[in-house]
Amino acid sequence: MQKKYFIFGLLLFALACDTKNTAPVFISSNGRINHLLLVVEDQQWKSKIGDKLKEIVGAPVLGMPQEEAQFDVTQVPISAFGKMFKATRNVLHVALGEENSFTSNKNRYAKPQQIVKVTGTTEQAILEILEEYRSELTRIFKNADLADIQKKHLKKSHPKGAFQTLNALGLEMNIPTFFKTVDDTGDFLWLRQHLSGGLAQGDSNSNILIYTAPMPTSNKKLGSYISQMRDSIGRKHLPGRKEDMYMITEKAFRPRVFQTKIKGRRTYQTHGKWELLNDFMAGPFLNFAIEDPDNKRWIVLEAFVYAPSVDKRDFMFEVEAVLKTVQFK
Repeated sequence: MQKKYFIFGLLLFALACDTKNTAPVFISSNGRINHLLLVVEDQQWKSKIGDKLKEIVGAPVLGMPQEEAQFDVTQVPISAFGKMFKATRNVLHVALGEENSFTSNKNRYAKPQQIVKVTGTTEQAILEILEEYRSELTRIFKNADLADIQKKHLKKSHPKGAFQTLNALGLEMNIPTFFKTVDDTGDFLWLRQHLSGGLAQGDSNSNILIYTAPMPTSNKKLGSYISQMRDSIGRKHLPGRKEDMYMITEKAFRPRVFQTKIKGRRTYQTHGKWELLNDFMAGPFLNFAIEDPDNKRWIVLEAFVYAPSVDKRDFMFEVEAVLKTVQFK
């Protein structure tokens, strides 16, 4: 009898150890990309705190033909933040508390999930924290959504070495198979995904371009140089229906250029609008000109979208996620 109790005790101990060492199981999060659940009391949402939050998360996306906010927003009071809302993909929690803090953590209630919490001892303290971390706040949620899209694309991507232009330039990218080749010459790659929605439902598309360009001798007037570079590529590779039609940088909209880094390399990130010369087609573009100083050139990664009558933010965000998977061999 004692032997049986001993064995039973060992079994319970083993089960306890196994349970202790088992990783927590998360439910799948819900919510669209570029969407935030704002957990903030109704009174604060209607105050200066709400105004500041709307100013930050509602800031317009650069380069869009029509104004589109950085994020779509759903607001709930803290008392409503129950089981259903806790499974939301992106959560921004703002509340009065005993300390002033800005914290970020992942996968607390679901996976994938990004939670940012802002706590202040007074409403003025919350306003100051939001102002101090406004860029960081946007970056955290954008990077989380980009990573999630990239992870989904990994499940069904073109094989490495599938594109001769990438091979010639010594690049690798995770390109989902729903992007089809329009042109791949060895020094110019054009990929296209057909989209649904909008008045031009059969023609809407998102596009990826990969090519090189000489590095400018000066960083002055970069916007003008990048526009001229794009126009040259458009004339050579991106024709319209007739001979005098090709893609150019829209003249009425000044591109916005920022310096950043991709994979440790100095990069010029440009947001702007494109149009088809002598035609009525137009839309937004995003251009990354990555320095390749050994070869005195830029490696250019570009995305552009044509989707008349519908919002384009999420389409542009998806192609940005693809471009940012670039790796240099």
